[in-house]
Amino acid sequence: MKSDLNMNRRAFLLNGAVTLAGASMSGVPQILQAAPLRGKKLAVGIIGTGNRGAGIANIIRRLDGLEVVACSDVLPKNLEKGLAHAGSKAVAYSDYRKLLEDKRVEAVVIATPLHEHYRMAVDAIDAGKHVYVEKTMTYDIDQAVSLEKKVMEHPGLVFQVGYQYRYYGLYRRVKEMIDAGWLGDVIQYECQYHRNSNWRNPVTDPSLERQVNWKMYNEYSGGLMSELCSHQIDVLHWFTGSSPLFVSGMGGIDYWKDGRETWDNVRALFEFPGGVKANVSSILSNAYKGYSLRVLGSNATVEIQQNKAYLYPEEKERKLGVVDGVTGATLQSWGQGEPVLVNFGDIHDVSTDPTVFSLLDFVACIRDGKKPFSDVVTGKHSAIAVHKANQAIASRTVQSWKL
Repeated sequence: MKSDLNMNRRAFLLNGAVTLAGASMSGVPQILQAAPLRGKKLAVGIIGTGNRGAGIANIIRRLDGLEVVACSDVLPKNLEKGLAHAGSKAVAYSDYRKLLEDKRVEAVVIATPLHEHYRMAVDAIDAGKHVYVEKTMTYDIDQAVSLEKKVMEHPGLVFQVGYQYRYYGLYRRVKEMIDAGWLGDVIQYECQYHRNSNWRNPVTDPSLERQVNWKMYNEYSGGLMSELCSHQIDVLHWFTGSSPLFVSGMGGIDYWKDGRETWDNVRALFEFPGGVKANVSSILSNAYKGYSLRVLGSNATVEIQQNKAYLYPEEKERKLGVVDGVTGATLQSWGQGEPVLVNFGDIHDVSTDPTVFSLLDFVACIRDGKKPFSDVVTGKHSAIAVHKANQAIASRTVQSWKL
């Protein structure tokens, strides 16, 4: 039996095909289109129509089952951008509270600066709206705990957090590979979200600097850890099935010395139960390998990139190589196998923006009374990890917590 298992694993690694017959991820939807909600489209209001909010509006207009009927933003240019992608009858509001009073709006997407998430989510719940809030769920840990309690008091409303990779077929297959043991023992992860840019948006009016580039200022944002690394931190929670026990880290403003307050580079080391370790980094001065999440198993490594993944089998046989022809010194190594593009079959079109699948499940949860796969509980856990990482970096201490 053991030899058969080893042969099957080796065939899997060599072929690079995920052929887990009958395997499925419980709680993860297999949705390609949204069925109508009570015979009509879900009426959505978008609060915050900057780059992300307008992008979501653009996605919604191409999906069955949803329609943007209202947009809200404090910046007129952002509001115009959102309306350009919304339905023809969409209404504009400069005050999000007026949007919440709109009886047509059944659900809201909150895509505002991080410090606004908690207040707006609470107000939306009080207004009886279903909520889809972008990551990170809240600005601090106390807000995350409080928001979970608030959501639990309203079981009839769907509350989803915008961690779209939980719904993406590419990540789901890797999760299946981990759970099936094809990668061997997985106790190490390496995550990076690197760019070579100043991460700024252009500002024509200097008085709007802090509103436009809110990610640069501690009053509004958790910086790289909350705006970029948060995605991979959430995936780590999902892949490991647990939350971190400890986190340490470092960061600084070492390249873009332009008056920003949030760091232009961060690195954190998380320790999960069972000795599992994960490096998470984001820098703004080098884009080598850009976005990458590497799952390091004793039998193989999987590297997830933006819309594809490669598998690297481990060569278990020892190899000897001559390093110095004069002294005869030798190099002992266990080489890395050649990369194999992982075949994801027909689980999803991996070229599709994963936000599509996340939004479609939002509709399905409202229609069928289901709980989102990325809900207030998982959102809280990821928010705590993000904010603890920032605390570790700021204080240069090891942070720990119990959930």
